[in-house]
Order: sequence, then C-alpha cells, then structure tokens
Amino acid sequence: MVAASAVQAASQVRVVIGRVTRRLREVADRHDLTPSQAVVISRLDKDGPASASDLATAERVRPQSMAKILGALREADLIERHPDPDDGRRQVVSLTTAGRHLIHGDRKARQEWLADALDQHCTEAERRTILEALTLLDKAIEAATTR
Repeated sequence: MVAASAVQAASQVRVVIGRVTRRLREVADRHDLTPSQAVVISRLDKDGPASASDLATAERVRPQSMAKILGALREADLIERHPDPDDGRRQVVSLTTAGRHLIHGDRKARQEWLADALDQHCTEAERRTILEALTLLDKAIEAATTR
C-alpha cells in the first residue's frame, strides 16, 4: 500500500510541474512551432545531427509524420540536411544557425523568467529548500526507473 503522503506529494508534483511547463511554454517565443517541431529541434540541439528515421524512432512517430515535421522545419530554415558521411545514401539532419539561435534564445528566456520568479517570490532559504526537494525527487525517479 502506498502512503497517503506519497499520493499527495505525487499529485502536487504533477500539478506544479504542469503549471511550470505551461508557463515556460508561454514565455518562449517558438515562432509558431508545433510542440512536435519544438521537440525535434531540442533533440537535435541536445543529441546532435541524426537521420530522419532515427528521429522518428526517438520520438515514437511514423517516418511519414517525421518527414512532415522536418519539412516544416526546413521551410523555416531551422534545419538542414547533409549526406551521412558513413552512408552516402542516407541524409543527416542538423540545426542551422537560425535553429540554434532559436532554441538557445528560448532556453535563455525560460531560464531567466523562472530565475526571476524564484528571486522575486522566494527567500534564499526557500530556494535552498526547492533545490533539496528537486534533488530528492530526482533521486526517487532515478531509483524507480532502474528497478
């Protein structure tokens, strides 16, 4: 049986993370990107160049859906395609300079908004408590994931 405090904490964490996520999406200037397009450019920034099929697999979408996402990103000049150096028959997708600027600018805006909110509305002790709570949450999630 799960402790009532664990159920309450799980509910509160889910609600707060949802609110933070929605607010951070509002802060970022995504230039009318869909959530799927934003995830793809974030993945390319984090993981580096990838093939369309690798991206489709990573995002658990059909190759046809990924082709549409990549087409829109290419049209917006956020990605470019190059021949795979290991297999000339394949294409590798990477971010353009504009794509990198977009993703880094959005991240910076979101981080600045959240840092300002924490600075303006929390004491130093409260910010330390938040950091400790996040460490504990990350520890619990990691342990649950490796079971």
